[in-house]
Amino acid sequence: MSSSDYDPPTDPLVILHEDQEVILVDKPAGLLSVPGKGEHLADCLLTRVQAVFPTALLVHRLDRDTSGVMIFAATRHAQRHLGLQFEKRQTQKTYVARVWGEMAEKTGTVDLPMIVDWPNRPLQMVCHETGKPAQTDWRVVRRGGGETRVRLMPKTGRSHQLRVHMLALGHPILGDPFYATGAARDHDRMMLHSETLQFRHPDGGKGMRITAKAPF
Repeated sequence: MSSSDYDPPTDPLVILHEDQEVILVDKPAGLLSVPGKGEHLADCLLTRVQAVFPTALLVHRLDRDTSGVMIFAATRHAQRHLGLQFEKRQTQKTYVARVWGEMAEKTGTVDLPMIVDWPNRPLQMVCHETGKPAQTDWRVVRRGGGETRVRLMPKTGRSHQLRVHMLALGHPILGDPFYATGAARDHDRMMLHSETLQFRHPDGGKGMRITAKAPF
């Protein structure tokens, strides 16, 4: 990505919840989660959060063009605790997306293994021979006007999983710069938003559910 391609939004930081162990923010679309290679890709959500919370540590990432709930740890203990929850798939995430075309069914599951598309990195692809297991549950919210609003519940956390799985169904996410083409791509942002995150609090294990409303 060249410097001219990266024009991060200047929205102020939206803090959804913060305490002595965790910080949850609403990431804007178009902002990297972590710094890229080179000075022009230094601006990212992690450094913006650390400017306010100097001890903040990375736990997971969202794609640059995805918005929504993202959690940071305020302590090393919390980072380990949350990291294990993500690794063991004990967290639950719900996304909202607008996708191309009107989906025929109301609910379903995509179970298609994925792997990086090496010649076209960072793109990912479905591969039944060498791909790692990837599953996504989906549920239609409404359809009309040639598109569908859908809730996506990933069971695994592969890179670009929701984007590739929706493409595999023939319903790419609107505005996706990698996987949508033609009119489906022609939107001012990618219509994918991390709406809710459920996790156990690192201090005591209490269940928490943090939500950020989709801006589209």
